[in-house]
Amino acid sequence: MSHDLHESLRDNVRILGDSLGRTIADDLGQSFVDKIETIRAHAKRGRQGDSLQQRQLIEYLRQLPERDLLPVTRAFNQFLNLANIAEQHYRARFRRVEDYKPGSQPVLGELLRRAQQAGNSPRKLVETLANMRVELVLTAHPTEVIRRTLIQKYDAIDECLTAIESSEDYPERGARAQGRLEELISQAWHTDEIRHERPTPVDEAKWGFAVIENSLWQAVPDFHRDLDCLLLDTAGERLPLDAAPIRYASWMGGDRDGNPNVTAKVTQEVLLLGRWMAADLYLRDLEQLKTELSMWKANSALRAEVGDVAEPYRELLKRLLTKMEATRDWAKAALDGRNFDGGPIIETRDQLYAPLLACYRSLCDVGLDTIANGALLDTLRRVAVFGVTLTKLDLRQEASRHAQVMEELTHSLGLGHYQEWSETQRQEFLLSELESRRPLIPRRWECSAESREVLDTFKVIAQEHAEALGTYIISMAGQPSDVLTVALLMKEVGGQVTLPIAPLFETLNDLDHAGGVIDQLLALPGYRALTNDRQEVMIGYSDSAKDAGQLAAAWAQYRAQEALVNVCDKHGVDLTLFHGRGGTVGRGGGPAHAAILSQPPGSVNGSLRVTEQGEMIRFKFGQPDIALRSMEIYACAVLEATLLPPPAPEPHWREEMDQLAKVGHAAYVGVVREDPDFVPYFRAVTPEGALGRLPLGSRPTKRRQDGGVETLRAIPWIFAWTQIRLMLPAWLGSGEAFSQRLEQPGGREVLQEMRSQWPFFGTYLDMLEMLLAKADVAIAAYYEHRLVDEPSLKELGKKLRERFERLENVVLDILQQEKLLENTPLIRQAIDVRNPYIDPLHGLQAELLQRNRDADGAISADLSRALMVTMAGIAAGLRNTG
Repeated sequence: MSHDLHESLRDNVRILGDSLGRTIADDLGQSFVDKIETIRAHAKRGRQGDSLQQRQLIEYLRQLPERDLLPVTRAFNQFLNLANIAEQHYRARFRRVEDYKPGSQPVLGELLRRAQQAGNSPRKLVETLANMRVELVLTAHPTEVIRRTLIQKYDAIDECLTAIESSEDYPERGARAQGRLEELISQAWHTDEIRHERPTPVDEAKWGFAVIENSLWQAVPDFHRDLDCLLLDTAGERLPLDAAPIRYASWMGGDRDGNPNVTAKVTQEVLLLGRWMAADLYLRDLEQLKTELSMWKANSALRAEVGDVAEPYRELLKRLLTKMEATRDWAKAALDGRNFDGGPIIETRDQLYAPLLACYRSLCDVGLDTIANGALLDTLRRVAVFGVTLTKLDLRQEASRHAQVMEELTHSLGLGHYQEWSETQRQEFLLSELESRRPLIPRRWECSAESREVLDTFKVIAQEHAEALGTYIISMAGQPSDVLTVALLMKEVGGQVTLPIAPLFETLNDLDHAGGVIDQLLALPGYRALTNDRQEVMIGYSDSAKDAGQLAAAWAQYRAQEALVNVCDKHGVDLTLFHGRGGTVGRGGGPAHAAILSQPPGSVNGSLRVTEQGEMIRFKFGQPDIALRSMEIYACAVLEATLLPPPAPEPHWREEMDQLAKVGHAAYVGVVREDPDFVPYFRAVTPEGALGRLPLGSRPTKRRQDGGVETLRAIPWIFAWTQIRLMLPAWLGSGEAFSQRLEQPGGREVLQEMRSQWPFFGTYLDMLEMLLAKADVAIAAYYEHRLVDEPSLKELGKKLRERFERLENVVLDILQQEKLLENTPLIRQAIDVRNPYIDPLHGLQAELLQRNRDADGAISADLSRALMVTMAGIAAGLRNTG
């Protein structure tokens, strides 16, 4: 890392921080800015090991008058968001998305050359990329705490930084950009950073579409253009026109698991919104093409299509424009509940693609290749990736909801109680009904509102073109009958559309049995007939880690994938694994390149689906340059895993992991499930109780409103521990596992061997190291000091912190390092820069939580908002919170 690059980042942090200081001074006076600076100075010196300064920081915060608490939290929150902008800008400018390890930045050109040296022919490279199917699934899991209106301002601030950096020879441009920067930061300061209402699922979908409009619409053709150049250089040919190695799907408006706000009506509305937005974006493309394609030379096929006109391309594009305008008007009318009486509309991807392809071929045939490969090629690439719906919408529902439908149906038909049948009885019944030609569900069947909602969802599937929809995911799947039930409901209610059905294996037990379930399923001839020899399976990272602890869950996920690869190979079925990852390490998060290359060999065979969640969508895809780099990283990793797969683990490594996972799981369960003080401690020391009031997303924080930790969704579970910097779900149990092994003969040597030679284990340790560096037991101890009274709970907290410190020493021992993140200076620097701004928010949050509890949740509106701002600020400062 050169000195200049760090200087660039530091300069931008200073520019943004100074501007924010001036804005706050204009609003609240210089004396208030001096208070902020005093707090920051205490925090900074406290971070340098001055315990007196740490105490003075806490004392200063506690003595702040109540009127200052909200503006102080806002000031630190705003600075952390501006620091994120500076870092995003730096990463985009210097093509750095994943500063993970020196030299780990994958570059596609180098990889293509390596693949050729390993014996892959140029044709093989082109074919692999052309057939690659990487689907990035945008999900609205509610960790994106920043409002859309602020995101737009932050994007504009980023543009100002670019203008300032490029104005060295044009000082007047720099002055204009600086003036605009001051204006935008003032706008951000005077905008409420906390939503007053939860977003609806439709709001979340609009946010996802906005990412496509503002970033991916530009990044996708740029990515293909770069790929074309690389392939021409290394393989001598372009990527086929209709190839789309990376595509986008969405859960926003389709994920009904535990979210009663996602209904069939909402799903229908989101599908229509996608059609409207796609039509609107394509209209801009088509208008540009109509302006530019004024040529008169054309081939006979195009002449036959448009007749003998002077400007054949414009004639064809005018017709397309008319249809696209009608499509937009139709979608708007449907959204407004009005009838549409306009002309014919574009309903499928091919209706748009074919005429554009005719223009492209004509231009090439008459020698105008340069023009063909300009804006027209960009639009063709967009159609290949986005179709006419922008994304494919996945649908997700819990297995128990489908079983409830079957229970009500069999009971009302006098066939018995489905819920009481054995798995064999269920399979026999479902398979016979799948083969039957008569309908099973009576036309006027009276069922519960819950079952009616499930059936209405399948009706939406029946009314849609298949290309608008992605996969039907069954959460908490555990048996073949869970999949057969969905297949039957799709046949009964879904009409001609049959979507891929993916069981989601989430708990430790489900992961351990995933291979056996899919083996049984694929052995059923009645099911195989429906699959077209393809099977998708989703691996759950969040719930498995919450259920078993991170170490045991990671090994279970690995073994489940191995089993699934072997089962599908045996049955001659193409497998696509769908990774349900979150942003945090505790939910499977981490750099995409390392994560993909740490999967079992053969599990990434040209196809991959992975969720991109919450705030990570903005960090990876929110700006065209960053999105371009993120797509390159995914393409690189999948290409490498396909053509140059990692070696299979040595048998003795597997035995080591079995033992480590067993010890780690027992230690995790011993605390989380078996210690009676654990749940009371969690509720007392974290802001979990207040999280429900933070209007993050459309989904409730709990699957059920009663019960303990097991009913909490994985996101608030992780979010609450992250807020107090203990990060417990991602490390608890690992310390015991590694300590025990290090005490045994040869333990250190074998762990270091696994770390250097096995990508799975090396990546696990790297993620653990990063997580330990972000955690802070002193901050967790302060929350406990302020919020926990019960001696037995305090004793548990002390033990947890001791476990953490032992783990840190053990990890440093295995890594042979003196301190964490020695080899990843940018991550270390990013944490160090942010800490003096996050620390005051922790102090204020603990204080506000205590006041909130003292007042039984009846604190003033300003204090309640200040509490929410501390959560948003800590989330912004730590970035990957969900």
